[in-house]
Amino acid sequence: MSNTTSVSGTAPADTFADDTYRRILGRIMPFLIVCYVIAFIDRSNIGFAKLQFTGDLGFSESIYGFGAGIFYIGYIFLEIPSNLHLSRHGVRKTLLRIMVLWGLCCAGLAFMATPGHYYGLRFLLGAAEAGLFPGILLYMTYWVPASRRARFTALFMASIPISGTIGGPVAGTVMQSFDGVMGMHGWQWLFIIEGLPAVLTGVVAYWYLDDKPDTSRWLTRQQKELVRDDLAAEQQAGGPKRHPSFLHALKDPRFYALAAPAFALMVSTGGIFFWLPSILRSAGIESVWNIGMLSTVPFTVAFVIQFLVARRSDRKQERCMHAALPLVAAAVGWSLLPLAASNVPVSLLLLTIASAGTFGAMGPFWSLPGTFLSGTAAAGGIALITTLAGLGNFISPTLVGWLVDQTGNLAVAQFYFGGLLLIGAVVLMVWIKPICTVTPFKA
Repeated sequence: MSNTTSVSGTAPADTFADDTYRRILGRIMPFLIVCYVIAFIDRSNIGFAKLQFTGDLGFSESIYGFGAGIFYIGYIFLEIPSNLHLSRHGVRKTLLRIMVLWGLCCAGLAFMATPGHYYGLRFLLGAAEAGLFPGILLYMTYWVPASRRARFTALFMASIPISGTIGGPVAGTVMQSFDGVMGMHGWQWLFIIEGLPAVLTGVVAYWYLDDKPDTSRWLTRQQKELVRDDLAAEQQAGGPKRHPSFLHALKDPRFYALAAPAFALMVSTGGIFFWLPSILRSAGIESVWNIGMLSTVPFTVAFVIQFLVARRSDRKQERCMHAALPLVAAAVGWSLLPLAASNVPVSLLLLTIASAGTFGAMGPFWSLPGTFLSGTAAAGGIALITTLAGLGNFISPTLVGWLVDQTGNLAVAQFYFGGLLLIGAVVLMVWIKPICTVTPFKA
């Protein structure tokens, strides 16, 4: 690869490469993190809004759960087309469309009055956001070789715990402070205040981002050549790519095996965001503001663990074990939660373990699909894996809501989350381990 030889004749090649990728990281990653923080807050703020609107509107746990999950039906329908659109037309136009539409849909939730309104707006929110997550994963394959991508991926996915750290206190403060302002409830203001920034960010994305390194004005010619050479050398390192097209990738059973841990990760993430406030309230905390402040603890710890696991994964050039062990830890956290249902400190500790394990697995795991897919195979393949995983986030909130209505508590649902994570870890170790390296599939 190009980073093993001298680039300019003065600076060592590895130093030049490190400087180049740090420059890329500093230019695109902060903005991508902002985009996904806003997206995840808008996607999951119903977890806090639920503490008020279910009572105000007379919604049952089943209605809440179905509305939380139907987001992913809209998401699933448009995720693959959105990623294929990005591969043809670039990230700038894609993010403009996605962020403007989802911001308007989120703000519109402030005016729902019936279950039909709730279901329809959550569906449209998912349809609007479809393609953001797999699109950014695809976008990073244009800029960063797989050998460096786990840390980039983890930094991007740090958006999720960051959104939890920010979202909880903001939600608690808005819902408490704005309740009754202009005759509206606190939960209505929450949707408006957190929805509209996405519209502005989408416009900024169009002007700020570059579709590919070759079109950037902030990389030097030598830096562009290094990125291009690194990506080309990576593709040739293990011989020809096994899956040059999306249809070709669909014939490989290992491709579908990747969906199992992805399914578990998405379900656990949804469980944390959709039910963490309810778990803390069930443990004995009544104040919305206190729940918001305490919710920052699991996400803050998860942010640190996510970075450390990804850094070690890149250093060891290993993905599978670095994803499987955090999955097991998250499974333990979820499975022990029912034993501490009325104990606030222990519940918070176990939620922290579940969160740290879930987010710790993300960097290594989500670096895997891009190591054996290229071109349209990467665009469609990454989107299909996240689409299959997204089915879990439609089924699970609906199932959990029904289980809570039937049993009066979240215990069975917590065992369900833990079981899925354990299955995901087993699949990684048994079926995916042969491809848990940073090199492509071999023909």
